[in-house]
Amino acid sequence: MRNTSKAVPTQALIGHNVSLPAGSTVKLSTTDLDNLVQALEIDVIALTELLVPHGHRVEMGMIDAPGIHYNLSGLGRISINGGPEMPLSPHLLIIVPPKTPFSIEVDGGSGPPKLISRDCWTRQDGVLRVAMPNERPEIVQICGFFNASFGQSVRLFGELREPVIEQFEPADKIDLKLREAMDELLRQEVGVGAMTASLLKQIVVALVRRSLRSSQRWTDRFSILADRQVTRAFADMVARPGAAHSVQSLAHSAGLSRSAFMARFSDTFGQSPMAILRGLRMRQAAVDLVTTTMSVDVIAHNAGYQSRSSFVRAFRKAYNRDPSDYRRMAKDGQSPEE
Repeated sequence: MRNTSKAVPTQALIGHNVSLPAGSTVKLSTTDLDNLVQALEIDVIALTELLVPHGHRVEMGMIDAPGIHYNLSGLGRISINGGPEMPLSPHLLIIVPPKTPFSIEVDGGSGPPKLISRDCWTRQDGVLRVAMPNERPEIVQICGFFNASFGQSVRLFGELREPVIEQFEPADKIDLKLREAMDELLRQEVGVGAMTASLLKQIVVALVRRSLRSSQRWTDRFSILADRQVTRAFADMVARPGAAHSVQSLAHSAGLSRSAFMARFSDTFGQSPMAILRGLRMRQAAVDLVTTTMSVDVIAHNAGYQSRSSFVRAFRKAYNRDPSDYRRMAKDGQSPEE
């Protein structure tokens, strides 16, 4: 059933904030934020091009990954998770939480907008195109579904509960990056995954920069960023996963007692500090195995392990194969993480 509630002005939602946890008044340094952004890994799942003509609507969603929706051109409305309709205008960017349905519609013609059926959905490589044949689109939008993570288990947008909305300008060139990402997927040349991930990461960085200039940061909505003291220690783990971290040293970095740090870290991440650190170390080791010619012994040492055997056991538990097999499969063009 179509949502007939009154459209909410975009300005009323941009920069919307939520209550902050204890420790949120402690400011993260530029170095900490830079370390987090640098270590953030982007995995592009799919890109979708939506072309909605006058008098039509499209319904999508329920993908188990956050989505970036960027309105290239045209005026219309969007409703997220059945909520109030919000006006769409050029260069408006919205991050939608995972498993969240949304609908876009454009007025015109007689009666309510007609739903674009799945018969009009076409897919080529990693790009889905939703359009009405022989109809000139009013709304042209690119949607990217992706995961952004640290290590093996910390997802930046995984716990997002409400949309993030930012109004960009043509000079920001967000549209060019998304168009280039789509072209990469369509060409399917060597390194397509790395290129599309890099382009999408540039957009996430642009969002972070925009938030830092705002009086109401949307980054405060993320549990792993909202508790500044805990995030400060996490940023140290991300920057130096192979260092001799301990619960006590991390608590000192956060400016908390050991017990308070353990409680707040577990509440924020859902795991203990040492469990998260293992994931970060294993991810660094996996990257080193694929991108360098360092020996397994050196990689183990760089990941914070004093013995090869303990490193191999930890790596096998994380990736279900030995480090040497992981490297060999990657070299042969196989996906070692499947």
